[in-house]
Amino acid sequence: MSPFGFTPDNSDDPEKNKDGESVDFAAMMAQMQQQIQQQFSALGMSAPGFSATTEALPKNIVRDTAKKFVTAKGSAPIGANDVAKIEEAFAIAELWLNEATFFSQTTATGNPAMARTDWVDTTLNGWQTSVEPLATGLAAAISELLNNANGEAGQSEAENAMQIPVGMIATLLRSFIGSLIATQLGQSIGGLAASVTGTHDVGLPLVEPVYPALVPQNIDEWGQDLNIPMDEVRIFHALRESAVARLFAHNPWLISYIRTAISDYGKGIRIDIDAIQRQAQEVFDNASEEGKEFDPTNPESFNIALNEGIFTPEETPAQRAALTKLETVLALIDGWSEDVVTLAAGERLPNLVALQETLRRRRATSAPAQQLFATMFGLQVSPKLAREAATFWKAVREVKDLEGRDRIWSGILPTSDDLLTPQSYLVSVEIPDDLSGL
Repeated sequence: MSPFGFTPDNSDDPEKNKDGESVDFAAMMAQMQQQIQQQFSALGMSAPGFSATTEALPKNIVRDTAKKFVTAKGSAPIGANDVAKIEEAFAIAELWLNEATFFSQTTATGNPAMARTDWVDTTLNGWQTSVEPLATGLAAAISELLNNANGEAGQSEAENAMQIPVGMIATLLRSFIGSLIATQLGQSIGGLAASVTGTHDVGLPLVEPVYPALVPQNIDEWGQDLNIPMDEVRIFHALRESAVARLFAHNPWLISYIRTAISDYGKGIRIDIDAIQRQAQEVFDNASEEGKEFDPTNPESFNIALNEGIFTPEETPAQRAALTKLETVLALIDGWSEDVVTLAAGERLPNLVALQETLRRRRATSAPAQQLFATMFGLQVSPKLAREAATFWKAVREVKDLEGRDRIWSGILPTSDDLLTPQSYLVSVEIPDDLSGL
């Protein structure tokens, strides 16, 4: 069986890794180029190739891939009736939220009702900014890998053996990694576009300036077969959307906090050739056990290998800390939104309990944030953590008040452990009135 990825099958090249196994970078690059071209061809798009680019995460690839997925699933145009219904839902939601949160309504405005394609276009810059550190981290890891290999073999020997300058190989690999992540991100965005109910449904800051917006087509599908009036369904989602928009608008530092966690994860990426070889062997062995032939020139096999983590670096403690930080803040946002919506709706939405239960059930199996982070980072956003966060925010509100609950966002955020002991957390962050004893 032919080796794959970072383990090419040419044993004549003198460039060696630390275990003495052959690493033919020229052959590896030719193989990678063929694979990514076939992958893009399978998506019905022209491959970006390996031309030098200043973009760590090529936006055109993200956009084209996402639009390809959205077109396949269908994107209903927005009509005047859609806009009127969404505007009415937002008007009601904003009025109710004034009684349920200390944060005032956002001042920025935009299209309140979006088609699926509009959602892709509107959030594209936000995705680019949020995920680009991952591509940058991988590119840096690739450069470090090549510099180490070059340092061991010597510049002239390496260049003679590979017949390509190390710098050029690094550029080509960075282009490949950027194209690969852009394709995965585009697929994720395209898939999410068919299910997200609004701009902030994912729990990430994706638009600037911040304003709430809903996707009528997805809300209509979300409310099918629930036997709940669609007016209630729209108001429920308008409450959730506007609440998170208020949170981000009044806490810009939170946006940086989330992006820093992603950036920290990207900076911690290290590539271990031996680990990748072990991962590759596992993929080959699993394919053999299932009676499948692993073909590295087949785009389907290529995707299977990626999903199995064949290019995934081993996770470092720093990366695990960054993911824990990210998972906790996403749960805090989700839990805070639930407490705010519950308080805002009160007895006004007769089917509020049923709507919230439907949301919990669906997010437990196919939450937008889960889909995205499982694909891009291997992060599983725990529904249990979100439930604990909702209980935490409710307990804080009952001990303090609306302002006391919401002001926590401007201080030290609770950890996942703090969610189980809200009163202890409040004591730990409380500043005593008398500081003379300090």
